[in-house]
Amino acid sequence: MLVRYRKNYEKIAMGLLSFMPNEKDLKQLQQTMKNYETNDDWQLFLWKQDEDFIGIVGVIVREHAVEVQHISVNPSHRHQGIGKQMVKALKEFYPNKSLCANDMTAPFLDRCEQ
Repeated sequence: MLVRYRKNYEKIAMGLLSFMPNEKDLKQLQQTMKNYETNDDWQLFLWKQDEDFIGIVGVIVREHAVEVQHISVNPSHRHQGIGKQMVKALKEFYPNKSLCANDMTAPFLDRCEQ
């Protein structure tokens, strides 16, 4: 289930985002979190399965599209279709917008579309 980010999820969100290759550096990770917390167009969602948050997806909402900036699944839950579920849930959350990727998320989104 897709859950909108709240400040009390910050540590969980940072942990999940840190699995992204470009978010390994703590200062970069903190800046990314600040962007999601302060920019209205930047939206962050966590993926909850049972009682655990196991995935995260961050987007920039544009006029006609939603650009996926970050998408990550806890390594112990990978290869179970969770990424595809998150992408499907995003499409349902933004039904009137197309979904697109940036350079970092394009390979993952391409695999989800197959």
